[in-house]
Amino acid sequence: MRYRTTMTAAILMTLFVAIPLAAGAADEKAQTTTQEAKTMASDSWLTSKTKIALFADERVKTTQISVDTAKGVVHLRGKVDSAEAKSAAGDVAQGIEGVKSVKNDLQVVTPAARQAVDANDKDIAKAVETRLGKDSQLKKVDVRTDSGVVTLTGQVATIDASAKASEMARSVAGVKSVKNELAFAK
Repeated sequence: MRYRTTMTAAILMTLFVAIPLAAGAADEKAQTTTQEAKTMASDSWLTSKTKIALFADERVKTTQISVDTAKGVVHLRGKVDSAEAKSAAGDVAQGIEGVKSVKNDLQVVTPAARQAVDANDKDIAKAVETRLGKDSQLKKVDVRTDSGVVTLTGQVATIDASAKASEMARSVAGVKSVKNELAFAK
């Protein structure tokens, strides 16, 4: 009888301690989810503000700039006419309120060389997409090419699939290098 009373007391004490801990964990998960949603909305807002500012700036005379933002870090990709335009684009992005830092991967391509580069990039991207499309694990990989540099984005199931995508892209004629920005599905 005494053993049963002691066990009952121990079980009740454990429940009284565990319930608030479980509630705290659920509350923490809700706060984390809320923070992630705020970050995503904030990143979208920073991307939009950066695109508008770049479009309005006279020093950056191109529409071939892609802007992505993750956790306050603005990533610029694409082609500009001069080193001055590249620097100006970085300055414009850094000047946006809320931007933590800027990753400026803009490539300087003169207008005379742009047509040849663009045509070649399209052919390379198409060839990489065709090759990746033959593998069921890699059909949803997005491919972007800038001056022979292939960037892979999207989600794959495993690190092996990510490595396979890089190797397949690297083997396409005309590819200078591969930037693998693939995420792993959770």
